[in-house]
Amino acid sequence: MQTDNPFLDGMAKFFTDAAGAAQSLKNEVDSLVRQRMEKLVADMNLVPREEFEAVKAMAAKARAENESLSARIAALEAKLPNP
Repeated sequence: MQTDNPFLDGMAKFFTDAAGAAQSLKNEVDSLVRQRMEKLVADMNLVPREEFEAVKAMAAKARAENESLSARIAALEAKLPNP
């Protein structure tokens, strides 16, 4: 917006430039934080979700098989003659 007052024109330009600088600073900070977080996650050696879910399913299957075998052993021991 143009006015006949040079002071108001200067203030408008100043605030416009300040808003642009603030946006630029925000983008820089976002980029820096993103880089640091990516490095932190990479250094932590985290497991991808798909791999975690696969291991979780394998553990559940192993637990079920273990329970089944325990019941089978108990049934076989029950058939043995007692001394």
